[in-house]
Amino acid sequence: MDSSNPGPTEKQLLHNVEEHTLVKNETLHHYLQAATADNTRKAYRSAIRQFEKWGGRLPTTSQVIVNYCLDKAPVLNPRTLDLHLTALGQWHRVQGIANPVQEAIVLKTMKGIRRVHGKPKRKAKALRLEHIAQIINYLDQLPDTLKKWRDIAIILTGFFGAFRRSELVSITIEDMNWEPEGLIILLSKSKTDQSSQGLPRALPYAEHERVCPASAIKKWLEVSGISEGVLFRPINRWDQVNNKALNPNSINALLKSIGQNCGFDFVPDLSSHSFRRGLSTSAARERIDFELIKKQGGWKSDATVWGYIEEGQQFNNNASLILMEKMTSLIDLD
Repeated sequence: MDSSNPGPTEKQLLHNVEEHTLVKNETLHHYLQAATADNTRKAYRSAIRQFEKWGGRLPTTSQVIVNYCLDKAPVLNPRTLDLHLTALGQWHRVQGIANPVQEAIVLKTMKGIRRVHGKPKRKAKALRLEHIAQIINYLDQLPDTLKKWRDIAIILTGFFGAFRRSELVSITIEDMNWEPEGLIILLSKSKTDQSSQGLPRALPYAEHERVCPASAIKKWLEVSGISEGVLFRPINRWDQVNNKALNPNSINALLKSIGQNCGFDFVPDLSSHSFRRGLSTSAARERIDFELIKKQGGWKSDATVWGYIEEGQQFNNNASLILMEKMTSLIDLD
């Protein structure tokens, strides 16, 4: 051994091992964080905060959870309470502790709460083609501002692309691929693509530019001068474009504001989900093929798509309609 070049001391070796372990722990924490969607993590944290504010402590027991459910059942929607229990159960699983939420007394209690306090889920209003046409007519008659052209692009892209609000505000110039037939947007991350494989959404050119999302996006890029980064951005009162992305909540606010100006009587029920429900139910009314509807919305669940199709066709695919037509030939209409 060369005494003039001694190896690392025991203290140095120990330091290197600790440093390596720290890096690995940070990497593990990063991957564990990535395993859960940000919105899910926020919802879980909020649920646990509410449980602790009530007086609960973690870890907890099935009896404490039952007491929590009994106190909250009159004031919380059973679906919200289910979310709270899911968050509590997840906390125990991550800690490697037996999950009290799965005990029979908790499950039975929640079953009773759902039966007593359960209410139909309030759905976003599905925008119809005539609503989109009315919105575009309203926006078209406004003065030529950056906000006007951005809003037209958002409305047409959101509806015909059946985008979620999180998807809509995360589209970047780099995600867009222009083809002779139209525009392909590659969603780098989506609710139904948590592993980031990428979901393509095609927006073909329409015969008329006023109804064409691809043409509306081109116009928005032309007037805004945006050449990189996020597509849809905030605009201040002086019609100046910000460099950051729109907040997802601003899509809801935009829809409600435009709906108010258009005189819609369903403004409280408008949200970004009105785009997706609107595209799917409108396509169903036009008898568009199941697979085409599913593909455009990027849905993974066939049951979800069939639910939208049934909703869209609930009047023209109706047993009563057929019977009423038959009765018309039997009744004296004079």
